[in-house]
Amino acid sequence: MKLPVPDFSCHNVTQITPDIVRGSGISLLMLDLDNTIAPYKTTVPAEHVLRWVRDMKEAGIDLHFVSNSKRPDRVEGFAGILDIGYIKAARKPGTKALKKVMADFGRSPEECALVGDQIYTDVWAASRAGCRSFLVHPIRFTNPFLFLRYLAEAPFRALRRSRLK
Repeated sequence: MKLPVPDFSCHNVTQITPDIVRGSGISLLMLDLDNTIAPYKTTVPAEHVLRWVRDMKEAGIDLHFVSNSKRPDRVEGFAGILDIGYIKAARKPGTKALKKVMADFGRSPEECALVGDQIYTDVWAASRAGCRSFLVHPIRFTNPFLFLRYLAEAPFRALRRSRLK
């Protein structure tokens, strides 16, 4: 059984630079949306996210949303503004959506990573699909259930393989 241990951890997505991604042999980043790229209920990306996406694209790194959100307006809205593809209702930690994106881009798992804020969905899905993971701190705790979930993830967060500064 593969453990949900993140390969990289950082405070937010902007700490994941094109140099780090390319230097790790990664050319496709699959992105979680909620609490990773934007807080829940936000409908437009922040300016720093717009710059980060632009920098990744300019460096030749492909981006694609893989979100468990079932709200089509939210995922499609962000994907449209950022001009990247998406899969909604991905059912992570299942791997079907990740494998579809990798196949669509013609990439092996070694060339891919998933960026997300949760161990038991994002990191575990990446691990099960054979790709690497970037774990970011959740942007905002919106309810006690999420806080408890993040608390239960603490041991796996501590086991991360590398911390980005």
